[in-house]
Amino acid sequence: TPPAHVFTPPGEQPLETALAETHALLERHGYLIVVHPATLPRPYVHRLHTLRSLLDGHRIALLPVALPPLATGVLVRQLRQLSLCDFTPGVLGAATRLLTHYLYAGAVLGSVAKLDRVPVSLAAHTRSWLPGTQYAVLAAPQPQLVRIGGAEPDGRGATLTGPQFATRLAVARGQLSSDWASTVLARTWRVGDVCEEPLPGDSARWWGTGKLVEFVAALADVSVLYQLVSSVRRDECRWCGLELIGDRCAFCAAPAQPPTAPSASPASSTPTTPSAPS
Repeated sequence: TPPAHVFTPPGEQPLETALAETHALLERHGYLIVVHPATLPRPYVHRLHTLRSLLDGHRIALLPVALPPLATGVLVRQLRQLSLCDFTPGVLGAATRLLTHYLYAGAVLGSVAKLDRVPVSLAAHTRSWLPGTQYAVLAAPQPQLVRIGGAEPDGRGATLTGPQFATRLAVARGQLSSDWASTVLARTWRVGDVCEEPLPGDSARWWGTGKLVEFVAALADVSVLYQLVSSVRRDECRWCGLELIGDRCAFCAAPAQPPTAPSASPASSTPTTPSAPS
C-alpha cells in the first residue's frame, strides 16, 4: 500500500513552503486527492483552499468527510490501496463518497455527557454520570446508541446494527478499559479478524471524552473494493472532462449530467396551447 502525504499544519509551515511542497507532489503524481475531516479547523481549510487556488486547482480534489477519526484513516487506507488499480483520478476521487457508505464506525464510551455527534437522550446523559456505565455508539452509516455498562457490564443483550458483508474490525484504545468491541461486537458482527490501531489524536475531541475505545468495521480485501467501485456506472464530467461516478465530480464539484430522456417522435407529440397572459 503506497503511503499518504500528510500536510503540515499552517501554523508550523509558511505558505511558500507549502506551495513548493504541493507543487512537487502534483509534478510527481499528476493529481491530488485530499481527504480531511468535515470538522477541520478553519485555518487548515483556508490553507488547503489557498493551495488549490494558487496551483492547478483542476488537479486537486478537496474532499471533507463526516466520519470519526479512525474511520477517516481507514477510508484513506482504502483509497491508497485502490490507487494502485487502473482507476482514473476522477473515479478514485469520487469513490471516496461511495466507500463511506460501507464503513461501520463507532466507539465504546465511558460518558456521553459531551457527545454531540450522535443524538443522545436526556436519560442517557443522566446515566453517564453513574460509575461503571458504558455506552456503545455507532456514528456511521446510521447513528445508534446502546448502554453496555451498569447492569450489563459484559455487554450481553446490547447490540449495534452491523454490516451484512465480510469486514475487518479495527480497534483503537483510549483511556477506557473495555474489551467489548474486540470480543462481543466482533462476535456479533462476525468480522474476519480484529486489528489493533493507534488512537488518532483527534478522537477524544470528536467523541467528547478520552475514556473511549474507537472501532470501525470495513472492507479489507482490495479485490472486493475494486469490484465495488467498478460496478458503478461511469460518466464524463461536463465541466472538467474527468471520469466520475455518482452525482458529483470530486475535482470541480460539478453535478453529473442527468440521464437524457428519450425524445418523443413528431407523430406522437402533442401540441401545447400557450396560456393567456394574466
